[in-house]
Formats: sequence, structure tokens, C-alpha cells
Amino acid sequence: MQYFVTANTALTEQSDCVVVAIFEKGIMTPSATLINNASQGQLQRYIDRGDISGKVGQTLLLQDVTGVASPRVLVVGCGDDEPLSDTQLTQVISSTVQALDKSAATKASLYLSELTIKDKPDTWLFNQAIITAEAELYQYKATKSESPEKDNALTSLTFHAEDNQACQQAVDRGLATANGMTLAKELGNLPGNICTPSYLADQAVQLGQHYERITTTILDEDKMAELGMGSLLSVSRGSREPAKLITMEYQGGGDEKPVVLVGKGLTFDAGGISLKPAAGMDEMKYDMCGSASVFGTISAIAELNLPINVIGVIPSSENLPDGDANKPGDIVTSMAGKTIEILNTDAEGRLILCDALTYSQRFEPAIVIDIATLTGAIIVALGSKTTGLMANDQQLAEDLLQAGRDSSDKAWQLPLWDEYQEQLDSNFADIANIGGKEAGSVTAACFLSRFTEDFTWAHLDIAGTAWKSGGKSKGATGRPVPMLVQYLINRMTQSS
Repeated sequence: MQYFVTANTALTEQSDCVVVAIFEKGIMTPSATLINNASQGQLQRYIDRGDISGKVGQTLLLQDVTGVASPRVLVVGCGDDEPLSDTQLTQVISSTVQALDKSAATKASLYLSELTIKDKPDTWLFNQAIITAEAELYQYKATKSESPEKDNALTSLTFHAEDNQACQQAVDRGLATANGMTLAKELGNLPGNICTPSYLADQAVQLGQHYERITTTILDEDKMAELGMGSLLSVSRGSREPAKLITMEYQGGGDEKPVVLVGKGLTFDAGGISLKPAAGMDEMKYDMCGSASVFGTISAIAELNLPINVIGVIPSSENLPDGDANKPGDIVTSMAGKTIEILNTDAEGRLILCDALTYSQRFEPAIVIDIATLTGAIIVALGSKTTGLMANDQQLAEDLLQAGRDSSDKAWQLPLWDEYQEQLDSNFADIANIGGKEAGSVTAACFLSRFTEDFTWAHLDIAGTAWKSGGKSKGATGRPVPMLVQYLINRMTQSS
């Protein structure tokens, strides 16, 4: 969909539909008041007779309103006459896009810049509106034999703004972020028989061909063996699909040290010998959503042409049961030289990430952030709303938390204390790959922290936020692309 900015009023704008907002108790925004006055109180009459009350997300589509150049007016409710929360704004935009999509309008103009959002700058609305609109209109079609296009589909949204330049920048950033989320969703939603490690590698090559500033490198299993990645390669032994280590280098910041994003790329996780229950195992195609978010973030910053350096490192494999697969009790040697006792083969994500984290050190990174659907325990702790965050540097943790608040893609920090490390003690190796039933998300991060002692690092556990389970809503969410893009923009702004 296309997005534009206009300075025209709601009366003079020539579109298929103009969208204005009202609040409860009959309070109108300036644009709604303008239309009400021009139509000799038509909006007020609809309010008075109860056709719309102004509750958050309620909509009313009007035809041929007197004094309005556009043939339709969509009135959307925004609740009390107070600043909206980011959640309320998302509900307002979602309801607006749903109503427009059901109508015959193909082009609409939104007069919602008059709304105030709690603790957010004025331009935030435009950014978030595009992300929400694209999410609302997203449809997975890649493996469907029939994908009928909707007649009179919505093709453009125009935003009214007084400061066109600031608004346009917010629009550009919102669209790039939304496009990155769509890419992450598409990769995440593909089935495991299509989206294999080799497929991910091909997609990375294509991304490098599309953007001049991205250079892609693929390491095969022989090269990884030469580097001593025994932990990563132990996971792929049970699969007929060869593992890949994918690197995408975005160079936009001269000689500055890069931010390295390490994304878990398990394209299917059956648990290995420690086999997962059959129910819901189809959703284990989403175990590569950490890598998908790296793809989405790299794509977004390349679209924006940001003056920063970012490197995406993706260890990719499958985890399947086989005669050559890891067995509980096996001991493998990581690239860092540390030996690992595998007590549970379903704790494989940390086995591929630890070698990728060690590999990342060669880039002399300023920051390393890994993103992984790592533990079911994080869902128990935080549910599906919030990403788990742990870090060995408090300033980095604060910066990511702020980026989550800025982008409404929130995270919550969990402890990474020495007291938890002893749960990973092993009688037979330097470290065990699980720490028992208590604090599973924390001990998983503690495991990774053993391989990040020489650089500033944060871990995002997205097992609860990367996809939705069950029913018609099942599918990848594209998170935490908004948080990561916002973090990089914030970092760029602070350093300039």
C-alpha cells in the first residue's frame, strides 16, 4: 500500500473517504467539528440518536455528507477526551482499516493527527498507524493455490499533517519497519519443507543483491568444522538439511564499530531425541523467527539507508531425531573451546547460538544482541505480550527497554545473576546445556552469557511474542523488528 501526506482540510480533500475522530460525550476533533458545521450538524445528529457513541474503535461510515468533497466520511471513536494510550491508538487504527477494507473505498485520508498519544511525540502516530495498517491487511499467500484479490482493495492512505517534513520522515520509517515485519512474517510462516537453512541462505543472498550496502556471506558445514563449531554442527547431525551460517553485513556508517544481531535460525525443531509432543509441533516452523527478525531489521535499515553499520549473523539448522543425532549425555566442544554436556537435545537453540556469538567477536562489535525463540519458560513468565530481555550491560538493557516503549514492541528485563550460573554445573563437561526446571529462561541466558564475556551483549527471548498460536489468528507477528529498528535509530540519533 502507498502512503502520502496532505495539508488539505477534511472538507476539501478529494479521496474515496476521509476519516475523522470523535470522543465519548459527543466531543469532536477539529476536523470532525469542521465537517459537522459544514453539514449543518449531521455528525451531531448521528451522535444524539446513538448511532455512534465514541467508544474506542467504534466506527460509522457515512455517505455523501453535505459540504465534504469526498463521497464518504468514516467516523471513528477514540474513547474519553484524554490522551490515548498506544494500545488505544492501535485499536483505533485497526478498526479504521477494517472498516475501510470492507467498504468500496480504495483511497482514504486520515485526519487523526489531532489526536494526542500519551508519552509519545506527535509524529509517532504516523509511524505506528502504518505498522498497524500493514499488519491488519497482511495475508499469507505463498503456499495457497488460490489467492483471490479483493475487489476495490484499499491501495493508499493519506495523512493530514501541518509539518509535512517531520510527518514524511515518520511515514518513511513506519513503512520500512512494516515492510521488515512483513518479510519476517513471510519467512516465519513458510513451512519447514520450503524454508530450510539453504532457503534462508538464498534469501540472504537475494537481499544482498537487492541492496548495494548489504554483503552476504554463507559458510557451509565444512567451513564451520574448520572453525571448530562443534556445538552448532552437533544439532544439524540429525537432519538431512545441511546447516548454514549466514552473515549479512550492512555498511552505512563508515569505520564505526557495528551492532551485531544474532538470530536463531532453527527452521524446524522436533526436539531431536528429546522429542516434543505431537500436538502443536507444526508451530515449530516458527523456531527460526529470531533469524526472520534479523532479516526484517536489516531490510528496514537498508530501505531507510541509515548511516550505521549492522551485521546479521544467523546460525541455521534443523533439529530432528536420527541415528546420528545428539543424545542426552553427549558432550560437544564449542568454537570457544568450552565443552558442553547435552542433557536435553531440545535445548538446541543455545547450542547453535553459542558458536554464532563466538563467531561474532571477529567483527569487533560495539554491541551484540541475540534474538531467539529460546524457552517455553518465558511464555509462562511473561505470556505473549512481552519479550524477555537479559543483558550483561545495564545501559544496553535500558536502551532496548526504551526502544520497546518507543515502538510499542515492549520488553521486560529479567535478572542475569551469578546465583543462577551454578544450575549449569556439569560433572562431565565445562557446562550443561540446561539448568533444571527453575528459572528456565534465566539459565538459558546464563548459558549464552558464558560465550559473551568479551563484549557488550543482550539477549531477547521472543518465544512468546514471535507468533500467535491456534485458530485463524495463527501466524508470525514480525516482532521484535519494531524494537530493533527503533533501537538502531535511537542509537544513530544519540551518536550524531
